[in-house]
Amino acid sequence: MTDRLYLRHSTDKQTDARQRHALAPLLAAGAPVHEDPATSSRVLSLYRTGFKELLDEAAVGDTIRIADAARLFRSVADIIALRPVLIRRGLHLRVESGLLSGIDLASDDPGTKMMVNVLAAVLEFQRDMISENTAEGVAAAKAAGKTLGRPAALDDYQVVELVEAYREGTAVKALAREYGVAPKTIRRVLDDAGARDVPDDLSELLGNDDQGTLVDGAQEEATVDPVVVVDMPGLVVEHLLADLADQTMREALTAGQTIRRGQGYSVRVTAPLSLHTSMVERAAGLTQSPAGRKAHRIYSERVSAC
Repeated sequence: MTDRLYLRHSTDKQTDARQRHALAPLLAAGAPVHEDPATSSRVLSLYRTGFKELLDEAAVGDTIRIADAARLFRSVADIIALRPVLIRRGLHLRVESGLLSGIDLASDDPGTKMMVNVLAAVLEFQRDMISENTAEGVAAAKAAGKTLGRPAALDDYQVVELVEAYREGTAVKALAREYGVAPKTIRRVLDDAGARDVPDDLSELLGNDDQGTLVDGAQEEATVDPVVVVDMPGLVVEHLLADLADQTMREALTAGQTIRRGQGYSVRVTAPLSLHTSMVERAAGLTQSPAGRKAHRIYSERVSAC
């Protein structure tokens, strides 16, 4: 059985010095460390790169140790999704400081479950209060005439240049690579310029003829590959997120809504039917275990019913 340390801080301006101080004896003993630097607590723990690596390497009986509970979860939804995974994998979760030290937060007894949910609610309240206070501070600074935010990543000339390139057919990701910024930055610039607005006449986007009828392959594409909503069992989600190389699938999974279902959970995923079909095929590796076969069968039947 191994102690595995998990560290996280929310922004690139923060450090994990306080967490390392609380975990100093374990660090000195050589316990493996898994980190998620500059990662918001609003990202569910199961979707964080460092924590997923921890789960991949952990064995039954291992203990996840954190400096304080807010480093791992800060919402009720997060702990509801997390605890069944830890329990199913036979892992323990302990906080190294404060009143919760010495308690296994992954224990499956009703008392621990109640305590952890109350704790998560308190942490979620604290997070929301921080957000509220920040918003009030920003409003006050703007009222005082202060300029807020990071320096612009692109100058005016670059903005004009990339908007023209986008209108000529260059993809968002290609523009992001060319200008050395994130795709969301390109999308924000395009939205500010109105370049991604939906026109009043949708004939060009939908492939309509002059009579307003879908022509050639446009009608076939619209009907053959509709966007559907499917509840994906948690085991399938974990399997795909652990092994998936396809960024489109990963984005669809991480954007899904986590739903509690008894002792387990599912993720409500909105995606084209063809993408769901591909994910059913990718999840075929789950059929090596009874629980995996059941989860794969449920997901496959739900996709087939669409």
